[in-house]
Amino acid sequence: MSGSVAIVGGGLTGLALADRLHAAGIDFQLFEARDRLGGRISTARRGADWFDLGPSWFWPGQPRMAALVQRFGLNVIAQYSEGAQLYETAKEEVIRDRGFASMQGSLRVHGGMGAIVEALASALPLGSAETGRAVQSISADGTISFADHGACTFGRVVLAVPPRVAAEIAFAPELPHHVQSALCGIPTWMAGHAKLVAVYDSAFWRDDGLSGDASSQLGPLAEIHDASATTGGALFGFVGVPATARAGQRDAVIDASVAQLGRLFGARAMKPLAVYYTDWAEEVGTAVAADRAPLMHHPAYGRPTVLDPAEGSRIYFASSELAPEMGGYLEGALAAADEAAGWVLGMMPG
Repeated sequence: MSGSVAIVGGGLTGLALADRLHAAGIDFQLFEARDRLGGRISTARRGADWFDLGPSWFWPGQPRMAALVQRFGLNVIAQYSEGAQLYETAKEEVIRDRGFASMQGSLRVHGGMGAIVEALASALPLGSAETGRAVQSISADGTISFADHGACTFGRVVLAVPPRVAAEIAFAPELPHHVQSALCGIPTWMAGHAKLVAVYDSAFWRDDGLSGDASSQLGPLAEIHDASATTGGALFGFVGVPATARAGQRDAVIDASVAQLGRLFGARAMKPLAVYYTDWAEEVGTAVAADRAPLMHHPAYGRPTVLDPAEGSRIYFASSELAPEMGGYLEGALAAADEAAGWVLGMMPG
């Protein structure tokens, strides 16, 4: 396999890169440590409905995402935003029409962002994307050793994982200090967050003239939106409790969140049909210990010069955080895949 390309990481960047290499006729093998593909894209399914526990949106002006959904014939739906927003004070006072978290203009994908993952994966050659293959070490000659003790050598290795996750892989020889430091210094977007979705038999808040948007000073959900899909209704919220404080408190966070939805949207909101909850700070393939510190703003992402591949290097770092534009977003993940594909194709003989 010495002439082929290894892609480490089966999130959107890794899958999009695999798609690009397949179209170019380049041999590759993708390795994902989790037992599923998608990375930070995670879509729960309940009957005909879908609920994104990772990213939910893309936006107009993001051409790569628009082209992808069009290519696979996926339907795009606007984030529901009709009606009043709610604002909850620290004293449990609920104020109507004073919300500040509306995502009006945001776009969702019918079937969830997981539909994009499934479409990309199904277009790849059979057996070219392996799950449950955690990379343990990478050598400068392109040899990858796995946690299950297997090893393979590749002509090129693209690390399509967050920089901090890449930094935890053993390299032989060790990465230069300035490279390791640069990788560790790049926060993983949304890695410190947790997201909860409560599912109901109908979007009853709409009957009350509410959009489903709410913001709160009390919590535990700091920001809430309508997540309704094909049937019934759903609300999702970002947990505002820091990762260190909510660690090991899954049940308590869920209970307090459902109680909060009751304060905001009434008694019916306290009886969801199902609740889905993902704490991304506990996802080993996404977050490291440093990501538990909450981000106060969207970082100025991009590739530091020290992470430009050295001449003759077989290793390339690629993730949304390193993208030349839209860093942290799904569009950025696709931009990172484009950049990585350019590197691979430019390095291949002929």
